[in-house]
Amino acid sequence: MNVTIYDVAREANVSMATVSRVVNGNPNVKPTTRKKVLEAIERLGYRPNAVARGLASKKTTTVGVIIPDISNIFYAELARGIEDIATMYKYNIILSNSDQNVDKELHLLNTMLGKQVDGIVFMSGNITEELATEFERSPVPIVLAASLEKDNKVPSVTIDYVQAAYDAVTALIEKGHKRVGYVSGLFEEPINGEKKLAGYKKALEEAGLSYEEEIVLEGDYSYDSGIEAVEKLISLEDRPTAIFVGTDEMALGVIHGAQDNGLNIPEDIEVIGFDNTRLATMVRPQLSTVVQPMYDIGAVAMRLLTKYMNKEKVEDHTVVLPHRIEFRRSTK
Repeated sequence: MNVTIYDVAREANVSMATVSRVVNGNPNVKPTTRKKVLEAIERLGYRPNAVARGLASKKTTTVGVIIPDISNIFYAELARGIEDIATMYKYNIILSNSDQNVDKELHLLNTMLGKQVDGIVFMSGNITEELATEFERSPVPIVLAASLEKDNKVPSVTIDYVQAAYDAVTALIEKGHKRVGYVSGLFEEPINGEKKLAGYKKALEEAGLSYEEEIVLEGDYSYDSGIEAVEKLISLEDRPTAIFVGTDEMALGVIHGAQDNGLNIPEDIEVIGFDNTRLATMVRPQLSTVVQPMYDIGAVAMRLLTKYMNKEKVEDHTVVLPHRIEFRRSTK
């Protein structure tokens, strides 16, 4: 049978209120009484009921984290950043995978709220109006990580995606390339269809180069979609001599697809990816890529959430972290 607070109180010959004060770290307990209660807890193997404590304190010290796919190296780094800061501030994590499915995202959001979490860190490529409405109705604070919400009402931690794409494409143009292809993630997601694409176009425009739809392709973030995209690009009569790719995993597909067709990287085609996941150093030649600091985004998002949960002062509810380009061997 489960050991209850009543059992501990009887074993230590104190009131249940005293046991509760000891369990919750209340300093207003005599050292001798505290020692007696802790010894009773140890003997009986008592484990405090987090749900019951939450009902009493209105806090469960639990945070919900909803991300698309923890098995993806990109999201794993984000989750690690969240977890480390949560541990530092003594919060437990409930982690769920949404598979980037809108219905599942809504279901998980309501499930988390039903479990009385104190706050939620949320990540999605596409914050729909329905999701945004649910965020506004939420009784607990929500912080977005590496995600954009068009009205900018929800606290978020991101990088400047327009500038990041602009910097990558400009770096390729400055190397003398006149035709720079772009392999994007899903255009329906604002980070790709609005921000990164805008940065790509801006770099071309400033260099006096025209935007050509035939060398701008959409992938689904997978390695295979990178292979498919580069095969289309190199089949063109006037193929690109450089390619900017929206994720590292697709960039690996681009590199291998080009190599499988007898081209050398970077001699025949230079490639810059995006994210700087561990994959970037696993491919040969190693991948030049935009550094999106996923661990830091997760860590800062969790810290921002703790401020809201603890009603601390927040200067700015949108945090934009710095990015940079890590040049490796896929560029000259």
